[in-house]
Amino acid sequence: MLHRAGHIADQLDTPAARPVLHWLGDQAEHEHALSLLTRGETYTFTVFDDTTRYALSARATRSAR
Repeated sequence: MLHRAGHIADQLDTPAARPVLHWLGDQAEHEHALSLLTRGETYTFTVFDDTTRYALSARATRSAR
């Protein structure tokens, strides 16, 4: 998600990119995401500009053992 969010930030105008750039360095939010994933929940980060909405999401999968 971090890699893709960086690409998205590069494509947005500066005002729309600010929340993404903040999110990229937000350790507390990353810990929140890991907490959700650990509990089996989905984590979604949404960013938008005037005409486009990006929703990045992650969910835990069961490992095949």
